Amino acid sequence: MNMLFLRSLLYFLGSTIVLVLLTTIVLMLFFTPVKVRYAILVNWSKFCIWWLRMTLNIKLEVMGKENIPTTPCVIISNHQSTWETIGLQQVFPHQTWVLKRELLLIPVFGWALAMLKPIIINRGEKFKALKKVIKQGADRINEKIFVVVFPEGTRQPYGKLGEYQKGGISIAKKTGCDISPVYHNAGRVWPKGSFIKYPNTITVVIGKPISVAGKSATVLIKEIRDWTESQASRII
Repeated sequence: MNMLFLRSLLYFLGSTIVLVLLTTIVLMLFFTPVKVRYAILVNWSKFCIWWLRMTLNIKLEVMGKENIPTTPCVIISNHQSTWETIGLQQVFPHQTWVLKRELLLIPVFGWALAMLKPIIINRGEKFKALKKVIKQGADRINEKIFVVVFPEGTRQPYGKLGEYQKGGISIAKKTGCDISPVYHNAGRVWPKGSFIKYPNTITVVIGKPISVAGKSATVLIKEIRDWTESQASRII
């Protein structure tokens, strides 16, 4: 366990140093378009994926790459770990996220997020939060940016699925874009709330795009949830 702690510490130090460097550059380029800022900051996630492999022998396997839509869509993923906010950047094109506002208070990391036009919500005001998610999410899709939504709201323990909310589905219905369902098992190697990470392979599965045409939010939630549960039982 001591060795895993040291290796996890090495990952943390390396990822923090690179994030500080990239964020400093982007903060100086605050006046540039968001696509320029994203192109710089996305290198942090690229470094993190490589650095996890070097320090902790954590590898990445992506299944279903051929299912990634060619036009911006809503990505609906389960939420187990910190990893998915990093790793999905290396799977899908230019993206932003629906995030709780507390994340912006994290030094450096929060500053970097703020430069990428995230959709920030106050979970204490659910009705206002949903309206904001729909409006700003639709704006991002129209700006050709993929929108990542974690419908469980908070991270769940590995092997568990929380209740799915309809915010991401509402964005897709408002814009008419597809939904890209995603399942991953990152919680197996980077558990919720854990500093220590464990050597293994993170598997990400991308399902076929789901059309929202003619379907209610209830039907879509069930379709996505059923698909996710089927993958969770298959990918250990």
